[in-house]
Amino acid sequence: MVLLRKIKTNMLKFISFGSGSSGNCYYLYTGSDALMIDAGVGVRTLKKHFYAYGISLQETRHILVTHDHADHVKAVGALSTGLALPVYSTRKVHDGIERNYCVKKKINPSRVRLIEKGQEFQVGEFQVTAFSVPHDSSDNVGYKIRCQGITFCLMTDVGHLTEEMLGYIGEANYLVLEANHDVEMLLRGTYPQYLKDRIMGQFGHLSNADCAKALAENATGNLRHVWLCHLSEENNHPELARKTVEQTLRSYGIVAGKDFQVDVLRRKMPTGVFELT
Repeated sequence: MVLLRKIKTNMLKFISFGSGSSGNCYYLYTGSDALMIDAGVGVRTLKKHFYAYGISLQETRHILVTHDHADHVKAVGALSTGLALPVYSTRKVHDGIERNYCVKKKINPSRVRLIEKGQEFQVGEFQVTAFSVPHDSSDNVGYKIRCQGITFCLMTDVGHLTEEMLGYIGEANYLVLEANHDVEMLLRGTYPQYLKDRIMGQFGHLSNADCAKALAENATGNLRHVWLCHLSEENNHPELARKTVEQTLRSYGIVAGKDFQVDVLRRKMPTGVFELT
């Protein structure tokens, strides 16, 4: 009984603390280590959410950053300084954070950790590999994270899917993948044309349809759960994103909820806790 309780406590878990243009922050943790991916949610808000979940922000040990847009990094300097946390990303992303006026508190140089795409590195209990994700930021990476024999992948702010990225979808047991917009909603909406062009461009954001097709054509029997992330508030709806993905999967003979779970991450509120087994 004691052994079972210990295993339960140390189980790998996942929470999203926000996923969208208002702020992005994802959290992977065990009973003895914790990793934050992106820090685009304010410190006060995070403290409130952590308290509600009965966990401590002080238990965070590492921060990974995908790219330098404000909705992913506005609190990274404050968190890194306040909790003495190392921040991992590419040199271009770190340079972009330093230039970003939305990041009021900068990362202390002693906390900067530079990473190379395609080279696995160890962060506490987590084995991490960064890979390129096309987007109109200084640089952008997705992450493959291995822990406890589980492979977790995250790809957000995706202009288009590369062959390398599709390969990581095939490796994933658990996957966070962007489903930003419905093309028809975007085209009919009030955004100026230049912004529509940017979103639909090769370095913009991934549509529901493209997300669905990528899952249908590249998911393997390894996949257990997919979370759709970074939904547009103006050009998408959670049920529309879910329905688009589920219908496309079904057309390929894949049944959501049976072959693997599909959920939508909330934009401004936490989603989870999910136990990754």
